[in-house]
Amino acid sequence: MQRKTKARPTATFKTRYEPPTLDEAIAAAQGLAPDIEGQTEIAASLMGLPTTDVRPAVLQARVTYRPTPQPAFQPTFPVRGPSPMQSVIVERRRPRVIAR
Repeated sequence: MQRKTKARPTATFKTRYEPPTLDEAIAAAQGLAPDIEGQTEIAASLMGLPTTDVRPAVLQARVTYRPTPQPAFQPTFPVRGPSPMQSVIVERRRPRVIAR
């Protein structure tokens, strides 16, 4: 005997599209392109605006944006001098043989 399944209503999902703000688009463009023209084009395409509207904001952000220098590599474990001799055991495993 089969169970009766309940009819489930089909839901329709709407995807909400929010273009980035001007500051977000410029920050993304500065990370992707080193030159002003490239940054202007990327920011304008992200926002869906003409490049003439975005260019003054990119130039203003270029003056205020200064990338922080990356720190040198800092290991998370303490580094000591030459370590004493340590023994390492290496075991060889035999390959599996499939019996027929």
